[in-house]
Amino acid sequence: MKHIYKIGFLAVFFLLSCGGGGSEGDDTPPPPPPVPDPSAATLVFPQNNTECNEGTILNDTQSEVTFEWNASQNTDSYEVNITNLNTSSTQKVTATGTETAVTIARGTPYEWFVVSKANGTNVTATSSNAKFYNQGPGIENYAPFPADVVNPERGTTLATTTSVALEWIGSDVDDDIEEYEVLFGTDETPTVSLGTVTETIIDANVASGGVYYWRVITTDSQGNTSQSEIFEFRVN
Repeated sequence: MKHIYKIGFLAVFFLLSCGGGGSEGDDTPPPPPPVPDPSAATLVFPQNNTECNEGTILNDTQSEVTFEWNASQNTDSYEVNITNLNTSSTQKVTATGTETAVTIARGTPYEWFVVSKANGTNVTATSSNAKFYNQGPGIENYAPFPADVVNPERGTTLATTTSVALEWIGSDVDDDIEEYEVLFGTDETPTVSLGTVTETIIDANVASGGVYYWRVITTDSQGNTSQSEIFEFRVN
């Protein structure tokens, strides 16, 4: 009888010893490698500060323009952002290739850029911006593009000071900008003129603790004008 118990004990011992080996291995697959971040695309057409005279005319007010860019690395799709600078409305078009045809208004200034996206990551990359005029019927001289801010950047908080140099960039397809008028103040829609200048910089008096708003009105040799967006900054 003792032999039977001894044999049973040894059998259980060997079973436990052999079975324990299965728990030492790890069958969990390794995590997948991280998805590489996409890089920024390079815009090809329409080019910056040009008159876009290509495309298919649909009617007196609209034409179909093919937007083109160079492929970017690690990218599965592109989001094309096209902003009408007269209305500030933006069209967003998704493409998997490097071009897309979009219907836009004729005789209208636009700004566009491309966002590169990759599957499996929320990281994106944004191209540079380009402004252009979509050619319109009977237009011989185009209004200037709305000015872009240089300094102070939108939303900046400046150290305590009594004077700030407001600086911007102006551009025009016809290259005939004559002057700039700067509206400035503490109202969210500024109406007080700092004066008219031919350079792209002007000084403004400020006070500590104030929030200031400003915009630029650009005028060309034919009397055509454009208004920039309203920019704002704070002074400590």
